[in-house]
Amino acid sequence: MNESFERLDQDLRTLLSTPVGSRRVKITDLTPRDGQQCKLATRVSTDDLLPLCAALDKCGFYAVEVWGGASFDACLRYLKEDPWERLRRIKEVMPNTKLQMLLRGQHILAYKPYPDRVVRKFVEKAVENGITVFRVFEATNDFRNVEVAAKAVQEFGGEAHVEVNYTISPVHTLEKWMEYAEQVLEIGADWLSLKDATGIIMPFDAYRIIKGMKDRAKELPVLLHTHDMTGASSMCHQMALLAGVDMIDTVLSPLAFGSSHPATETMIAALKDTPFDTGIDLKLLEEPTRITRDIGEKYSEYTTKYAGVNAEVLKHKMPGGMISNMVAQLKEADRMDLMEVALKECPKVEKDLGYPPLLTPTSQIVGSQAVFNVLMGERYQIITQEVMDYVAGKYGQPPGPVSRELVTKIMGDESPDYSLRAGDLADPGDWDRAVKDLGPLAKSDEDILLGVLYPMQAKDFLTLREKGDLHS
Repeated sequence: MNESFERLDQDLRTLLSTPVGSRRVKITDLTPRDGQQCKLATRVSTDDLLPLCAALDKCGFYAVEVWGGASFDACLRYLKEDPWERLRRIKEVMPNTKLQMLLRGQHILAYKPYPDRVVRKFVEKAVENGITVFRVFEATNDFRNVEVAAKAVQEFGGEAHVEVNYTISPVHTLEKWMEYAEQVLEIGADWLSLKDATGIIMPFDAYRIIKGMKDRAKELPVLLHTHDMTGASSMCHQMALLAGVDMIDTVLSPLAFGSSHPATETMIAALKDTPFDTGIDLKLLEEPTRITRDIGEKYSEYTTKYAGVNAEVLKHKMPGGMISNMVAQLKEADRMDLMEVALKECPKVEKDLGYPPLLTPTSQIVGSQAVFNVLMGERYQIITQEVMDYVAGKYGQPPGPVSRELVTKIMGDESPDYSLRAGDLADPGDWDRAVKDLGPLAKSDEDILLGVLYPMQAKDFLTLREKGDLHS
């Protein structure tokens, strides 16, 4: 640790004599996807996103995130929109900016692994429809589940930004983060991303890890993605900049901070006239910020008390979105009195599962099981199918040892074989089944991919489309 502080002191001394803009940092704005997902439950319609995207196109960001994550599911389930059509419409109004999506590796955008040919087909179609930058991750940091997607991204002309998911646990040491960085290098990624989906990284840890990654990565650019649940994200960005980070992620101020990210305007202003000056004119942000404020007001019914800063996240590590899901589960059972107990159960389930970083889908796996454990009054009296699949290796190799008692409860005398890649455990019939199930409703490969990822929602949506019953 003392060595890290000594290097920080040297960095600060060097910084004082460095010309303005000589270490210019890039910005990716996440407002149209992650920002509205964090704050507005991903309910913003394409019609309302288009003016925002058109305004963001004029600002000079490295990329703007517009797709992926929960947006696919929300388009089909709640908005009755075609997510592919959303992407095409956004591309039309953003000709000057790289469009970015979040891709869950072998899980694509859903909650189970898919065969390699489906992963490749999805990436191919995403590039054709407008995506350039793919943030590719796998929740447990098992990079065998990232490699096929990352290589497909590059083959079809995109940029593979491979993410290392941050958490705090006994098995996640500084050396462990360096091992992960080495694995990203072996994949041949275009960027290395440190992703803190929960917002629990602290400033000096951000410095130490980014500094180590920069030393290991050499010429490979490194970026930091961190949420703000503890309120420390802006400090983490500043420390990452001192460590040499090349890009940071932000969200326009009306949807920033808390469960979301540091504000775009704040970071640009903070870095102006420094060696890290972004070169982005704050005046250009006035229009997209105004539009974002209007969007926030229009969709305010989807905001929750869990979207703000809450340092309790350092104990339970649950992202704001999953906390909202746990609330919904307990409300349905008429047991909201168990909410605090369920949150305290989360770290216990996390430990039993070998300390996976808590982001989609592992946050859902841990959070839902924690709710069942407290509802039943007995731990693992009911075990979700997702926990069974996780223990069996369908979500990748757990970072640490899984509870032997839990393994026995699920698998009896057998032991899970983590030498198998999750993609090799996928159902090879997924594509053909979707083709058969959708029949003439599917007019394109994009439609079939909807059916592969979300069979029920896709069929309902495509049936409405066929009848001409989709609202405009």
